[in-house]
Amino acid sequence: MMGDYTREAGGAAIGARLRRLSAAFDGDVARVYAALGISFEQRWYGVLNQIVLRGPTTVGDLATALRITHVSVSQTRQSLEKAGLVVTQSDDGDARRKRLVLTPAGQALVDRLTPLWRAFADAALALDAEAEGLAVALDRMDDALARRSLFDRIMDRAKAP
Repeated sequence: MMGDYTREAGGAAIGARLRRLSAAFDGDVARVYAALGISFEQRWYGVLNQIVLRGPTTVGDLATALRITHVSVSQTRQSLEKAGLVVTQSDDGDARRKRLVLTPAGQALVDRLTPLWRAFADAALALDAEAEGLAVALDRMDDALARRSLFDRIMDRAKAP
C-alpha cells in the first residue's frame, strides 16, 4: 500500500519514506553495536572512516568529502574528542589549519570495528542488489539536489499562476 500512496502523492512522500528508512537503518546498526558490547555512535562513522582513508584531515575537508555541513562535522569532532578517539593538531605547513588525528584509542577502536564495518558493507551491498540499485538512484537524487535544491524547485511551482 505504501507504493500506491507515493504514486498518488506524486512522490511527495519521499522525505517521509527516507526518514523512516534512515531510522530503521540507524536502529538496526545501534542494535548490532549494543549486541556486540561496543560503545559507538553511528554519526562517528563518516568522520572516522575519512580519517582512516585520508589520514589527518581538517573539518572543512571532511565536510566537503561527506557532503555535510561544517557545523555537523564540528559537532561530531567534539563528540569524538570527548570520547578520546581523536585530537586536533596544528598542520605542520600552516599553524592556522587544524587537522583531526586518531588517538591510540581511536586507532584501536577502528582496528576492532574494521571487520564489523566490512560486514555492514557486505550486508548493504546485498540489500542494494535486492532493491535493484537503490544506491545509484540515491546518488542521482543527491546530484540533482546539488544542482538545484528542493526549496527552489517548490518555490518555482508555488509562484506559478
